[in-house]
Amino acid sequence: MKKRISLLIFVLGSSFFYLMQAQENDLKEIRQSSDSIVVQHTGLDQKYLEDQFYVSFTFNLIDKMTKGVNQSGFSGGIHLGYIRDIPLNKRRNFGMGVGLGWSVNSYRSNLMIGRDEEGASIYQILDRFKYDYDVNRFSTYLVEMPVQLRWRTSTAEDYRFWRVYAGLRLGYLYYFQSKFKQPEKHIYQTKPDGLQRFRYGLTFSFGYNTFNFTVYHSLNPFFKNVNTLDGGAVELTTFKIGLEFYIL
Repeated sequence: MKKRISLLIFVLGSSFFYLMQAQENDLKEIRQSSDSIVVQHTGLDQKYLEDQFYVSFTFNLIDKMTKGVNQSGFSGGIHLGYIRDIPLNKRRNFGMGVGLGWSVNSYRSNLMIGRDEEGASIYQILDRFKYDYDVNRFSTYLVEMPVQLRWRTSTAEDYRFWRVYAGLRLGYLYYFQSKFKQPEKHIYQTKPDGLQRFRYGLTFSFGYNTFNFTVYHSLNPFFKNVNTLDGGAVELTTFKIGLEFYIL
């Protein structure tokens, strides 16, 4: 998984910097004459702010999986929120952003989360050849606070530009639900033992104009100090990749 993630980031990063260099060459003449443009267009707001609302759709991968745990089916996420844009230089192409957002995610695998007769959580790895089930997934609902360093090629009059945003995303998992369904058996779990409700991870977004690639890698696992029935430690983290859209 780590090799695939490293390769993915390398390919995306290489493509981005190649395209960015080509775009920079095309915009060099525009930048050099930006002072005269400002004089001619006195109605432009030279203290503009960018990208303060965001919506993203991600494909969620389970990383650092417990031995025997396999991801199955589609796991996805929806993320939206507001980020306060804070330019840090006169040209306003470098700055930071701090915001508040909401996120919902689903993860499908063969790890079943249930409870025994005494109310303790059970983490069981299901073998498809032994267990016939229709649904086995868990979902997370979070309130998040993104913190970003921002670089872009925008101007007061140009709404199509390159951007590179990197930072940290803090979150609180306020609702959790695992769901397991067999033809005659349904199991729901909302408060499993060992669940780490405070979440944090690294984020990186880059793109041009409307379409932007985004990746997120969590730095802490979903569960802590819990084991499967086979004795293996449950240490699941997540890696997300998708598209992000920014709105003024």
